Amino acid sequence: MKKVTIFLVLLGLVLAITGCNSKKEEEVVIYTNGDEEAVAAMENALNKAGYEGEYVFQSLGTSELGGKLMAEGKQIEADLVTMSSYFLESSQEEHSMFKDLAFDANALEEHPAFYTPILSNTGAIFVNTEVLKEKGLPIPATIKDLTKPEFKGLVSIPNILDSSTGWLLIQAIINEYGEQEGKTILHDLIANVGPHLESSGSGPIKKVQAGEVAAGFGLRHQAVQAKESGAPIDFVDPVEGNFSLTESIAVVDKESKTTDLAMEMAEVIINDARKDLLSSYPVALYQGETVDEMNKPAHSMKFGQSLTVKLLEQHQAFFNSAK
Repeated sequence: MKKVTIFLVLLGLVLAITGCNSKKEEEVVIYTNGDEEAVAAMENALNKAGYEGEYVFQSLGTSELGGKLMAEGKQIEADLVTMSSYFLESSQEEHSMFKDLAFDANALEEHPAFYTPILSNTGAIFVNTEVLKEKGLPIPATIKDLTKPEFKGLVSIPNILDSSTGWLLIQAIINEYGEQEGKTILHDLIANVGPHLESSGSGPIKKVQAGEVAAGFGLRHQAVQAKESGAPIDFVDPVEGNFSLTESIAVVDKESKTTDLAMEMAEVIINDARKDLLSSYPVALYQGETVDEMNKPAHSMKFGQSLTVKLLEQHQAFFNSAK
């Protein structure tokens, strides 16, 4: 009887462990470079659709996640990825690692069959109106204005080496001035920035809101939200242009049960999370979506070349050469 009892206990443990492993194998792993608002919107949509407990999010920085995609291909742990579109395109070209989506969400702009956009970020200048008044500074109309001597030590920008938001700034400079004049402008801008070169895309708006600097460059929607909340913040659409980067969702083609489940979750996120995403990132991406006038940039522009990891690396080298 004692041996039978021990056998049954051991059998129960084996079955429990097997069950846990089976559940873990069927759990969809979602890698994302999205911030807290984006992750919360996606989780809310998945939970409401009945997928609670069937997925796990892992948040990584854009550079870290991009490095994993380019290095690991289909061997990456993730089943589902939300990431900057240019990184998805470059990793697909390198590894053919994503499965064509099984649904069409009617996006406003054409995109490859293996991803669809979930949000878009647009660049702009923003200012602290109280600091401008205190320092006797004019409201800048251009990125070039931020290189003037009176703005020395009073400007914050994101570092393109750490943040994709910094790429929006570099695109605007190169597109308007070319690389030769653009390098001079960027050199003078970096000199004015001094210690306020931020590793995070949201770093500049935090510095501007705190009054540590008078002006910054970063995500337009953050400045709009800050102004609407009553903060002494205003935003400026620079003459050089408002450039944008989309983040998209893609399913890793692992030909497993989780691949099919990941495809279901991708469709749920696009169909059910967009309402929350649109409130945090007010850029219309799909038919039927609208945003108010305040969230429509005055100088929307696209860079003349396709955005790729290779182009990003070239622009990072341009940034380094301008220091």
